[in-house]
Amino acid sequence: MRRRRFISGLVGAGAGIGLVSSSGGTATGATRATAPRALGPHDWQTVPAPVCTPAAQLLGVAAAGPDLAWAVGEEGRNGGTRGVPLALVWDGSAWTRLDLTHLGLTGGYLRSVAASAGAAWAVGTDTNGVARLLRWDGTTWQESLFAGRLAYGTSLTGVTLDAKDRVWLSGRNSDGCVLLRGDGGDDGWTWVTPPPTPPTSAPAGLRVAPDGDVWVYDAALVARWDGETWTELPAPAGLRPSVTGLLPVTADDVWLTGYDYGVGGPPGKPPSVTLRHWDGSAWTYATTPFTVGMLTAIVADAQGGPDRIAGWDFWDQTRAHYLRWENGAWVSERGPQSSAPVLLSGLASVPGAGGYWSVGTNSASPYPPAQVYVER
Repeated sequence: MRRRRFISGLVGAGAGIGLVSSSGGTATGATRATAPRALGPHDWQTVPAPVCTPAAQLLGVAAAGPDLAWAVGEEGRNGGTRGVPLALVWDGSAWTRLDLTHLGLTGGYLRSVAASAGAAWAVGTDTNGVARLLRWDGTTWQESLFAGRLAYGTSLTGVTLDAKDRVWLSGRNSDGCVLLRGDGGDDGWTWVTPPPTPPTSAPAGLRVAPDGDVWVYDAALVARWDGETWTELPAPAGLRPSVTGLLPVTADDVWLTGYDYGVGGPPGKPPSVTLRHWDGSAWTYATTPFTVGMLTAIVADAQGGPDRIAGWDFWDQTRAHYLRWENGAWVSERGPQSSAPVLLSGLASVPGAGGYWSVGTNSASPYPPAQVYVER
């Protein structure tokens, strides 16, 4: 039972990560979804990370370039008891653990991080259930205020930046809003009008397209904001679905990742992989190289098309199981062999130099001695 509880908690806390949309004609979407591509395999390598307080996990990662990246998560967790927020920074040669004591965070976690060449932001929740928004000041993370921060029912689940470095947050307030837009200042925040179907909780994550459209998503809501109106897609079907990532290539070419436990089963029953594609009229199941486990994050290539997906393969847990988009299909790509389980939650492309960061933990349950895990 511990394994199921840990997987649900880890991915549920960090999903969204990641988390690109655009609108266009059906012909364009269909062409991009099926056009032959030959991106080639990636040689994944394990990267040393600081020893953190067990049990530790990284939930999100973002990069500004080859010499600057951030990862966030939680350390000191013990099963269902939350630990304290965790943040690492990459300086081009090593990952360093950041001191967050100046924030006064006695407990909780950081679940999502976003970055560009000019800015970096992270969101999380403290042990009192208060949403926290952090901004990188060039040296460390600092608290940033936002509209309704201390109001009852306010939560934040995802963060991303658009092409102009404006900040977008997925979340919820007492009015049911799911999208918060900011210009970087403490006073420049606006809650966007809620979508027609209000969610029962804050969406798991969001993506911003090159054309500026913003998508929010979870198991019950997939919706696109074009700056004036919301367009909702049907919620993806599933008995007990969890959505971990969304990649809208165009409005009629959208990929969705996650997992589903299905009906019943014995304690410790593993989930089934979820990979869906929206073609403008319906969600269809996509073929995957493995079917028992999870898909936990998805990233786009330089043109905004599908590129890589991070996954956890139940039958081969000591290697990360990535999916690579090649010649119109998703194919296997494996990480290095490990002596412990590899469970990834975050995946990010590295601007400027190519390559990727993926982060997670080396345990299948949230108990000591679980430690953070990083691949490049």
